[in-house]
Amino acid sequence: MPPSSHASPTAVWQKDGEGVSLTLAGDWLREGPEVNVTGTAPAHAPSRYQTDALGSHDSTLPAFILAHLRTLKSTADAQQPAPFEGLPENLRNLLQLALAVPEEGGPQSEESHDSKLATLGKLTLGAWHACLTMFDFVGQTVLSLGRLFKGQARFRRSDFWMTVQQCGVEALPIVSLISFLIGLILAFVGGVQLASFGASLYVADLVAISMVREMGVVMTAIIMSGRTGAAFAAHIGSMKANEEIDALRTFGFDPFDFLVLPRILALVLMMPLLTVYADIVGILGGMLVGAFSGIPPVLYYTETVASLTITTASLGVIKSVFFGAVIALSGCMQGMKAGNSSAAVGEATTRAVVTAITMVVVFDSAFAALFTLLDI
Repeated sequence: MPPSSHASPTAVWQKDGEGVSLTLAGDWLREGPEVNVTGTAPAHAPSRYQTDALGSHDSTLPAFILAHLRTLKSTADAQQPAPFEGLPENLRNLLQLALAVPEEGGPQSEESHDSKLATLGKLTLGAWHACLTMFDFVGQTVLSLGRLFKGQARFRRSDFWMTVQQCGVEALPIVSLISFLIGLILAFVGGVQLASFGASLYVADLVAISMVREMGVVMTAIIMSGRTGAAFAAHIGSMKANEEIDALRTFGFDPFDFLVLPRILALVLMMPLLTVYADIVGILGGMLVGAFSGIPPVLYYTETVASLTITTASLGVIKSVFFGAVIALSGCMQGMKAGNSSAAVGEATTRAVVTAITMVVVFDSAFAALFTLLDI
């Protein structure tokens, strides 16, 4: 049929005894004439449709009807199913299917008009939900550790030793670099200040005590948060997105025993060793600066040993155990609660790093206050 033979499409809104009806007539085609609308569209769905004079139609007709129905989202009628009495069956089914799917909107399609009190309430509920999730995850981890001590936890030993290698040996290069540079910085800054008092030798005390008490363990924890904690979240999150965790449950494996437990054990075991290594490398960096400043290495070493005690040297190692547990828990928790998409995995990885670093700083502050109260 050539375009010139198409009947002009019309839409007539008219009131009747039951409400407002919509009369549709003509050929509703994309290449046809423009639609002629008569009457004013009501603020609710039409009670019925009259299609006796309706000719052929394509997507133009359902698009016209949907455009009106989509505007009813803010009215009370939006909660009621729209009546489609009088429409052809195929068109009625198409409209019902279209209305069953929520309309997509842009990131700023709907503005929030919540009051400040409502916003505060939502933030409080979100924080409370996050705390409950964390407590639940920690509790399940403790139960998994209990099964380990009873010999009931099941995980592959090869996975455990591979994780130990990733957390330990493979982390040595970046830990060495950062720790060495931190020792250099402490020696440079401290040496300049101490030289004005004629006490350049005490730069050895400054570097040694700073490294073993704070800088060595904190910098190692931050490195492992960005390196290993993120890797845990990404790996477990990818497994969840691919439904591998559901497959483990189907085969009778507890995901906490199989995925979380070996990672926590590996990082808790490796963090003290990495901390001791970082302390030594940082002290060597300070010794290098001292040598360029005129302090003989033997004298620097003697002063370092004299300034350290077993108690002082063990503080950073003690904190490293807790830091390792916090980093592993943060990474595994964010991976386990990640969504089922690649974007959700990336978001979980970011949250894991931020959470781990934040918790490391919080725990370090708590340890500093505790050690001060104990006069250590």
